[in-house]
Amino acid sequence: MKYRIAAYISGSGSNLKAILDYSIQKKIASEVVLVIANKDASGLEYPASLGIETAVIPRKEMPRKEFVRRQEELLKKYNVDLIVLAGYIRKLPKEVTDKYENRIINIHPALLPKFGGKGMYGMNVHRAVIEANEKYSGPTIHFVDDIYDNGEILLQKKVEISIDDTPETLQKKVLELEHIAYPEAIKLLEERREN
Repeated sequence: MKYRIAAYISGSGSNLKAILDYSIQKKIASEVVLVIANKDASGLEYPASLGIETAVIPRKEMPRKEFVRRQEELLKKYNVDLIVLAGYIRKLPKEVTDKYENRIINIHPALLPKFGGKGMYGMNVHRAVIEANEKYSGPTIHFVDDIYDNGEILLQKKVEISIDDTPETLQKKVLELEHIAYPEAIKLLEERREN
């Protein structure tokens, strides 16, 4: 069963691009029908070039009620049934997480439950992993609830950390796996839905 996906991004949208490419190549049945960003992100260009509706909804520039209302209207307009956080660095409003309970997934650049929580994103995560002398890292795709990086884990992929790795080199290794893991997680959800 395919999903109608709304992807949320904050930056270059490389995970979103991977999902879109898998969808175009029919490696997953689901389709991205809407992309929401919290700022004018470069990652909006690729979906826009494919004719997918994109929207910038900046939390800091509008009252909270308006911020929530604009998201809810777009999610309803496009009949979205799965939200994919692909590098979105804001917390979703409770109104959205409640309405889409068990239908929001996020990708985290470490092996949760380690190295998760508030402030653990981007290079902060890779730095913490290296400083802790971990042997492995990798992306985790998990369901979203009201607590940062807390929901049920759907899928993880591991990469070995070498003695020469820096936060920057580790980030590259993990990102390569993210681009494979996220579409695979969507495929898993499609298969669950069929059963």
